[in-house]
Amino acid sequence: MPVTKSAKKKLRKDKKREADNKRVKSLLVKLIKQAAKNPTTENVRKAVKTLDLSAKKKIIHANKAARIKSKLSKIAKPANKAKTTTKTVKKSAPKKKSAKK
Repeated sequence: MPVTKSAKKKLRKDKKREADNKRVKSLLVKLIKQAAKNPTTENVRKAVKTLDLSAKKKIIHANKAARIKSKLSKIAKPANKAKTTTKTVKKSAPKKKSAKK
């Protein structure tokens, strides 16, 4: 147990920070699972926002955040393509250049 006044204060602050970090981390895990299960644009956006926040606060490492964001974007791309209907534009074949002699 801390003896000095400053050590007691540090312990109080550390407990509060630990609780805040735990809350953010559990929210992050929940949002990542939700985005992986149902990869809509909104779910992925929420997960990425929380990832950036937790990486900024150094709750998780920045490279881990980047890795998870990459994984989520790969999952979300096929789902987004299926939802959006795009018109296919017929492109004309490039004209062949005539050989000059």
